[in-house]
Amino acid sequence: MSAILLAADSLLRSGAVAAGGAARLGSLARMDFRTLIGLIAAFGFSYGALMGTFGGVRGDHGIQILYSAIKVPLLLLVTFGLSLPSFYVFNTLLGVRGDLGNALKALLAAQAGMTIILLSFAPFTLLWYVSCSNYNAAILFNSAVFGLATLTSQRLLRRHYGPLLARDRRHRFLLRVWLVTYAFVGIQMGWLLRPFVGSPWMATYFLRRDAWGNAYEVMFRMLMR
Repeated sequence: MSAILLAADSLLRSGAVAAGGAARLGSLARMDFRTLIGLIAAFGFSYGALMGTFGGVRGDHGIQILYSAIKVPLLLLVTFGLSLPSFYVFNTLLGVRGDLGNALKALLAAQAGMTIILLSFAPFTLLWYVSCSNYNAAILFNSAVFGLATLTSQRLLRRHYGPLLARDRRHRFLLRVWLVTYAFVGIQMGWLLRPFVGSPWMATYFLRRDAWGNAYEVMFRMLMR
């Protein structure tokens, strides 16, 4: 546990400029891909478990905690994996494939940072759960937490992608390609893996029976109506 916390602290400090403007705290270079994936799994699992506590932990609903804990890191890592092939191809076409390792490490660092930020919101999520019994409100609250954590983690992404952007302007285009691809895939993956917050009035299940729908088709129908 202490090793995970130390790695998380090092990640949050990595690339940060110390007071005085010269020294930098921490180093992403000392972290390997396994450590970053481990942080995503550990902190994503922890916040997912918290998400699953809505509606109580008794009976079958207690299993929702495990389901939600598995789904959060699964969402992030599967989305990352599905977005990777096209990113690899674009890096190759633009002639910067030699920087791919550093780029992927920066992207994983941002994801790991997001899960750490997510778990830091745990007290607020617990307070919301004990203060409100509205299921839709719980979903909206967690969506807002995810959105805020994602926006905040962009600071980490800018820190670690900064050297690549300064070295070659082609990386700016590639970063935009990644963000669009990741968001597109992530929305559909989130739709397929729902529910993340189990309803206290419904049976517990890992995936909904109509999970294999299309999030964008549903959104389009809603807009048309």
